[in-house]
Amino acid sequence: METLLTSSFIKDYPASVVIVNPQMRIIEHSKLWLKELENRNGSPIGIPFYDIIDYTDEGFSKCCEECLQGGKITKVIQKLNPPEEKTRWLEWTISPWKENHIEVNGLIIIKNDITETKRKEELLLKSKRISRIGGWEVDLLANTVYWTQVTKEIHEVPMDYVPNLEEGINFYKEGVDRDKISILVSDAMNEGLPWDTELRIITAKGKEIWVRAKGEVEIVDGICVRIYGTFQDIDEKKRVELKYQEVSDRLAIATKAASIGIWDYNIVENVLVWDDNMYPLYGVKKEDFSGVYEAWESTIHPEDSKPAQDQLELAINGEIDFNTEFRVVWPNGEIRYIKAVAHVIRDAKENAVKMVGANWDITTNKKAEKKLKNLLDITSEQNNSLMNFAHIVSHNLRSHSSNLSMLSGFFVEEKDKDEKDQLIKMLCEASESLNETVQNLSEVVQVKTDALDKMRPVNLYETITAVEKNLAVLLKEKDTVCEIEVDKELKIKAIPAYLDSILLNLFTNSIKYSSPERSLALRITAEKNGDHTLVTFSDNGQGINLKRHGNAIFGMYKTFHKHKDAKGIGLFITKNQIESMNGKIEVDSQVNKGTTFQLYFESIDL
Repeated sequence: METLLTSSFIKDYPASVVIVNPQMRIIEHSKLWLKELENRNGSPIGIPFYDIIDYTDEGFSKCCEECLQGGKITKVIQKLNPPEEKTRWLEWTISPWKENHIEVNGLIIIKNDITETKRKEELLLKSKRISRIGGWEVDLLANTVYWTQVTKEIHEVPMDYVPNLEEGINFYKEGVDRDKISILVSDAMNEGLPWDTELRIITAKGKEIWVRAKGEVEIVDGICVRIYGTFQDIDEKKRVELKYQEVSDRLAIATKAASIGIWDYNIVENVLVWDDNMYPLYGVKKEDFSGVYEAWESTIHPEDSKPAQDQLELAINGEIDFNTEFRVVWPNGEIRYIKAVAHVIRDAKENAVKMVGANWDITTNKKAEKKLKNLLDITSEQNNSLMNFAHIVSHNLRSHSSNLSMLSGFFVEEKDKDEKDQLIKMLCEASESLNETVQNLSEVVQVKTDALDKMRPVNLYETITAVEKNLAVLLKEKDTVCEIEVDKELKIKAIPAYLDSILLNLFTNSIKYSSPERSLALRITAEKNGDHTLVTFSDNGQGINLKRHGNAIFGMYKTFHKHKDAKGIGLFITKNQIESMNGKIEVDSQVNKGTTFQLYFESIDL
């Protein structure tokens, strides 16, 4: 044996080995052991082991003594904490060697640096402790149960606690949790099935916590001999998860009740995922939706398709937030309004990779807005009607009253019977005209949902001549020549009271602003041209400087001549009235030559 120990076998042994005699003096060593000695000069043969290796502890010395007295092979783990150096772990394997297998002739000491292994073990233990993962084992042959320290900590039992299988199961909360773990253990023992589940336990201190229990079995000759696994405290994580699930469930209920659909669009892969609330919003069946961008695009109203896509593209490019409205067309042709908002998710390079958004139906709101707009339109129309009513009362009726007053005065002073008969005829015509104006006032102030509903076919020639007769005395005072070139059968679409007011205003303006240098000449023509009729009203009066006043000629309270009766509201009202009948008015005028108005009315289809 001694020959073997002193042979080249020991020197070339691929580990750090040293051999000592009973007095712990070195008699042989491996090259690797000598290499690991720092600052060592000369051969260590014959030198006491402890003179060279001075960092062993009492445990090491005691094991060496026991082996020299005939003890068995022993392993000693030693932790070294040298000053200003990293901690090291050494594993010593101490074996006695005997001459003729009887007498102990010395020790074989093998040193193994297990620092890296120990560091990994420490990290593993720390990670298990931080993550609260413990281990357990049930030896069915020895009928013993083993729990690691972390497992005992989770159960809140003393470190000297010795569990058994029945007690271990009884820690699980009575009811669903205990029944489930009992079934899982039974199935594992009988069928070899592993498990991984999350259940609640009641600790030794009465605390309810969530744990994750994993287990598997060891089968020998068809018989389960061992069950083992891990045990993790997941209470905090689980309660957060349950709270999140509770909030998610509430959100799901809320979104369903509010008919809010949630969608997720993977921009890179062109995958569009809808929740169950989305399909009713678009009127499509789940099985008919292909789950790509084009499927959504095909549902949008043609008039809204491009604007919606432009909004989406701008949002993806980061130029705007996606917050828009559009119409969708259901398969049955029904049109619905959708409100859409979304958040764009980007990668580390700021590339858009996903969009998450919500849709909801705003059709009811849109209809309400439309009703409100109609109401506002009606209110605006009524305001215009009241303004026109006031104008007709103050302007038109004043013209009628002035005419009647003048005719009455002429009648009182006139002595000639024939002239009186003519004045009586004119008074009757003026009274009829006044009566017709008063009757038309009721139409002006009626509230209707559409101002155009008031329009009806009106004979243009008859209306012009009626206004002319109403102003006969005033026209006669100006020695007016009135030329009316209008087809007697021509009809236009108009509101009678408005048409009366427009013509009366043009007539009285021509009278009011006639030239003192010449007799008043009026020329009225009408020409049908497709869907409209052009009426021109020309005079040879003072005219208007359009270069100076052109932009303001139809403005309220705008006057262009010094006249005591000029109020600056007549042409404003006239423009308002004709535009409310889908028409328009234009003007051409030259100072001291006269003025021509072009009036456009809707024609009547014959």
